[in-house]
Amino acid sequence: MLLKKLAEYSERLGLRPSLYSEGPVRYWINLDRDGRYLPPFSDSADPSSPRTRRGQRRLLPQVQRASGIRPLLLADKADYTLGYAADEKRAKRAADCHQAYLALVERCATETVEPDVRAVLNFLRNDPVGQIQPDDSFDPSGIMTFRVEDRIVIDNPAVQAFWASTNADADARTMQCLVCGNRRPVLDRLQAKVKGVPGGQTAGTSLISANSTAFESYGLSASLIAPTCSGCGEGFTRGLNALLESEQNRFVSGGGVFVFWTREEHEFNFFSDLEDPDPGQVQALLESTRKGRPADVDDEPFYALSLSASGGRAVVRDWMDTTVARAKEHLATWFERQRITSWSEESPRYYGLRALALATVREARDLPVTTPRTLVRAAFAGGPVPWDILSQAVRRNRAEQGVNRPRAALIKLALLSHSNDHQENYMVQLDSGNTDQAYLCGRLLAVLERAQRAAIRNLNTTIVDRFYGTASTAPQSVFSRLIRGSRAHLSTLERDNRGAHNAIQTQLEEVMSGIKGFPKTLNLEQQGMFALGYYHQRASDRARMREASDRKRSAGEQGGEDGAATEDGND
Repeated sequence: MLLKKLAEYSERLGLRPSLYSEGPVRYWINLDRDGRYLPPFSDSADPSSPRTRRGQRRLLPQVQRASGIRPLLLADKADYTLGYAADEKRAKRAADCHQAYLALVERCATETVEPDVRAVLNFLRNDPVGQIQPDDSFDPSGIMTFRVEDRIVIDNPAVQAFWASTNADADARTMQCLVCGNRRPVLDRLQAKVKGVPGGQTAGTSLISANSTAFESYGLSASLIAPTCSGCGEGFTRGLNALLESEQNRFVSGGGVFVFWTREEHEFNFFSDLEDPDPGQVQALLESTRKGRPADVDDEPFYALSLSASGGRAVVRDWMDTTVARAKEHLATWFERQRITSWSEESPRYYGLRALALATVREARDLPVTTPRTLVRAAFAGGPVPWDILSQAVRRNRAEQGVNRPRAALIKLALLSHSNDHQENYMVQLDSGNTDQAYLCGRLLAVLERAQRAAIRNLNTTIVDRFYGTASTAPQSVFSRLIRGSRAHLSTLERDNRGAHNAIQTQLEEVMSGIKGFPKTLNLEQQGMFALGYYHQRASDRARMREASDRKRSAGEQGGEDGAATEDGND
């Protein structure tokens, strides 16, 4: 199914010559109609551009070749085209490569009877290296091809047809093609490679391949393990390469790559919404799904594919086949479940895939390929976020001794994805009526931290910096000590700032009245609730301090309720 959808996508791109794919042409050899060399030997490389640093990109004859000698028609490296060897050790192979290349051009000239091919053949028979005289800047690995009186020879339809027929394997086994379902000659090895998969070989990777008996069955080896005719093999490879080249359809993260597409052109940009969500567009998406107003075109099929590489092989990690309507509905739910309050922003903010995935690790290089893939599936296919994602998030909380907003959003997303009975706006902001004991313990830690910050100016290390990990996993072992320590902070506030003292004391009484006894330990889900309780309480307190500061500022005064309305990098 996956290969068939990729082949169908390639049909939208328009026809191209069989066994032609895009590649860089470094050098152009210009000839007249009789094959006489016309200087200069032009170099099309542009080092200032990543796309053209190895030459002008265009469609070239290409097939998969291993260590053996196999020339590419009229567009190959210097050893094949000219018989050029960079050193004596390679002279014998370069001569063999050139002889194979020359034989191919001779066959092409004979079968096509094209004057331009005959002109190239005349040039090749007359000491091509001596005519060109490459200098020290010459790169023998660069692809070179020919122009005859400004006509590009590889663009000649007769040359293209010859190339396709030359690579048709007359001895190929006839089997049912896995993609089109017809009985046709199938490829022993796919002729084209997939390029752009992170971690893959520079020359490209193969979608279908087997190099060990462990992967073979029924006596089938190499690409025959999934029999594919040449047209379909070229089609699905071309379709995938086009998606991997498109910035609108590709997303790279965590050592893997994701591609998204629809069967027909569709205006909804899933990639931008997933990677860099615009609040206005997300709100429109939420409103659309809430009111049940999907457009007729939303029945259009939608596909998503996750890939990574292992050496010369592309590894399919995940595959999704759904509709635009269902993908929109699941994406809207994904955004709604992660929505969470902030002390400093009035409008809602939604996090993209990268921000949520990076919330689980210390550095981007530590991100495993499984995390983004799991989040993509939850976003487009629905279903719960695995508990492993929540585990990674709460571990980062303990390691960093605190909760930032992206991680709080991810924790909320993971928890709510395992339950569908919550009302709209659940857990977006502080829930004073929530009696969950872990949630209340998280709130209590935030209140105790607030008391410490208010009582001690210029505080470098708070109780959260020291005890968050223990409090979030074994509350009973630490909270009694923290509460005793808070008495000194409250006494200081009662003396120096009675308003702050009364507000914090009221908060303490309200939170502790709901705690029936500190739990001995908290399981994974409870640690997530603890994190949300702590984050919600902090966000609520800081929002009130900001509002108080704004009111005083407008009245010509300075300061806040407890003098702690400052950013500490934890939101």
